[in-house]
Amino acid sequence: MTPGNPSFRAFPTTRMRRLRYHPGIRELVRETRLSPANMILPLFVRPGEGTPREIASMPGNYQLAPDRLADEVAEAVELGLGGVILFGIPAEKDDIGSDAISDLGIIPQAIRAVKQVARGLPVITDICCCEYTDHGQCGVVNDSTGRMDVDNDATLKLLAEQAVVHARAGADIVAPSGMMDGMVGAIRRALDTAGFSHIPILSYAAKYASAFYGPFRDAAESAPKFGDRQGYQMDPAAAAGQAIREIELDLAEGADIVMVKPALAYLDVIRLVHDRFPGVPLAAYNVSGEFSMVKAAAERGWIDEKSVVIESLTAIRRAGANIVLTYWAKDAARWLQ
Repeated sequence: MTPGNPSFRAFPTTRMRRLRYHPGIRELVRETRLSPANMILPLFVRPGEGTPREIASMPGNYQLAPDRLADEVAEAVELGLGGVILFGIPAEKDDIGSDAISDLGIIPQAIRAVKQVARGLPVITDICCCEYTDHGQCGVVNDSTGRMDVDNDATLKLLAEQAVVHARAGADIVAPSGMMDGMVGAIRRALDTAGFSHIPILSYAAKYASAFYGPFRDAAESAPKFGDRQGYQMDPAAAAGQAIREIELDLAEGADIVMVKPALAYLDVIRLVHDRFPGVPLAAYNVSGEFSMVKAAAERGWIDEKSVVIESLTAIRRAGANIVLTYWAKDAARWLQ
C-alpha cells in the first residue's frame, strides 16, 4: 500500500483480527475446506491370503492380499472417502510385466474383491509397468537408442492392454503414471475400441523424477534395478511451463483428470495448472516421502501429526487441487469428523 491509498493508515479502524477472535467467525469466513469426499486412499495389493504385511518405511500402511481388502474398503466407505487407487505386487515378474496384462493378474483380482463389498466406491487403478517388471523400469527396455532405456512406443501397447484389462475387471478410472509420450492417446483409443468409452483417464500428467518416492518403491517393490527414471519423469528444476505443455498434450489426447505429483514440493505447479486450465479436474498426490517424513518426526515428538497433516492437506487444496491422493485419507477423515 502507498501513502495515497486510503487503507494506508486504516488502523485502528481496520483490525484484521476481528475475523479471527472467535472460532465460529473463523469457520464462517474460511474459503478452503477439506472433505473426505475429495480424498483418495492408495492401497497396495499382493497375491495370496491372510495377514497383511506392514510396510516398514510407511507406518500404518500394508501390502494386502485380496481377501483382506474388504476391511479397508468398508472403512473407506464408512468414512466417506472419494475412492481408492490400487497398486499391484505380482507373484512373478518378467521383462515386460506380463501380470499387468493378464485378466488373472493381481489388480483384476483386487478390483473384483473391492466390488464385492463396495460397488459404489470409485476404484482407480494405476497403469504402469514398474511394479510388474523384473528390472523395475516403467516399460519395455532395450538399447534401440544406443543405451539401455525404456522404449516409449513399444511400451504404449502394454499400457493400452493393461488399461483394457482393468476396465474389463471393473475399474472405474484408469490412471497412467509412466510418463510415456502418447500414453493417454493410446489408452483412450484402446478403451474406446474395447467398448469402454465411458471410463475416464486420470493422467499423471506432471510427474516429477522426485526423491520423495523412496518409501513407495519399498511398498510396491518397484525400485529400478539399474539407472533411474529421469529420462522420462520430469526434471524438478525444469521450467514450470513444461508441466503446462505436458498437461495440454494429455488433455488433447483425451485425459479427463490431470495430476501433479508430488504435491507439497510442487504447490506452485498445482496453482499454475489450476489457473491455466479452469474447469479441468486437478488431482495432486501427497506422496510417500511426504507421508513418511511427517510420521518420523511425529514419532519423535518433534511435531503434532494431526495439525501438520491437516495444514498440509489444506495447502494442497488451497493451491487448487480438487482431488488429493494421500496415505492419510482415513486418518484425515476421522480427524475432520
